[in-house]
Amino acid sequence: MAGERLAQGLEGLADERVDHRFKALPPDAEGRTVGQLAAERRNLFSDGFTTPVLALSAESVAHNLALMETYATRHGLAFAPHGKTCMAPQLFARQLEHGAWGITAAVPHQARVYRTYGIERIFLANEVVDAAALRWLAAELAADPDFRFMCYVDSLRGIELMDTALREAGATRPVDVVVELGAGEGARTGVRTEAECLELADAIAGVDTLRLVGVAGYEGEVPDATPERVTAWLRRLVALAVQFDKAGRFTDLDRIVISAGGSAWFDAVADVFAEIPELSAPVLKLLRSGAYVSHDDGQYRKLTPFNRVPEEGALQPAFRLWAQVVSRPTPEQAFLNAGKRDAAYDLHLPEAQVVRSGRDGTLRPADGVTVTGLSDQHAWVSTERAGDLEVGDWVGLGLSHPCTSFDKWQLIPLVEQDGTVTDFIRTFF
Repeated sequence: MAGERLAQGLEGLADERVDHRFKALPPDAEGRTVGQLAAERRNLFSDGFTTPVLALSAESVAHNLALMETYATRHGLAFAPHGKTCMAPQLFARQLEHGAWGITAAVPHQARVYRTYGIERIFLANEVVDAAALRWLAAELAADPDFRFMCYVDSLRGIELMDTALREAGATRPVDVVVELGAGEGARTGVRTEAECLELADAIAGVDTLRLVGVAGYEGEVPDATPERVTAWLRRLVALAVQFDKAGRFTDLDRIVISAGGSAWFDAVADVFAEIPELSAPVLKLLRSGAYVSHDDGQYRKLTPFNRVPEEGALQPAFRLWAQVVSRPTPEQAFLNAGKRDAAYDLHLPEAQVVRSGRDGTLRPADGVTVTGLSDQHAWVSTERAGDLEVGDWVGLGLSHPCTSFDKWQLIPLVEQDGTVTDFIRTFF
């Protein structure tokens, strides 16, 4: 049933009409469906796409999906990739095809998108205290006995708000929750001490609307993170689960959940989770890394655990933003027609990688070409030589931070190495 719902949802995306809402698509495609346009297999550079245009490499996406499936299987991990990265049902479907247990969300709106497309297992890595969202959740759980949902709790007040809203909504199934252990003083969300965690477990046991199913947290927020500090925090998380289990906190469960794992330290998660002792029920060792699907040419290229364990493989950056030189006022300065509205810039500026000649389409490395700043709709570029760029050239930019690349584009061409557009990835932010 869930698979049918997802398949129907994807068919609906293919039936969406191409129009002014979607940046960079060929003007002569107006009125076609997305599926019809994809079937034409147009070339990104010569068949009417306008700049700036964000492209997602078909080959790199396929590689990254397969690599993380292999990694999770090799290390005995379940995988619920964080959907906030892409918010793209087509990519969710492919992640599930590659063995994902479910999809992680950060806020209730994202969970609503997931449910629209039939996602059956959702891990919401936050405390949910919005009464309207909890009413919606209660209705979803009541309507679909196969729907599995869990979220964080990290405060007594949060438990009180959840219980009140769920009781008022007439909830027929308890909401599964995991106690979030904070990553340390000065970190982000989560309970700071094990004693406070025990208080929360007592409070959960005192209400009928919630069920404690495990513990979780985010090691990416460990202050001044080093392998040793991250490992120490992960061992605290496992020890908390063991303590809860010995105290009989996990009664009548078919799985005990222990979850962590962003995109920077999943190797440490795999190592520590391999040490989890036998508990009263099998353990769902749930990894939540999300940025891997596109990877990047900046922050995650530096942070990926595959740099520490190269024998496990390597992710490939899948994004390239193509922009055109629209001004060349001096031999040292050029301007592209892509800016903050088009490119991720919160962590690093885009990186000029390749130049495609506006005269004959030949490619050359972007040697001597550097993006120095972004305006709303312009990239400021410095050049070392007068001949490095001319007006009309296309410049391929590598981006840093997948999350803030996806969210600027509603429809992203999926492009093969030769420039053939095979599909369009629809996002919902």
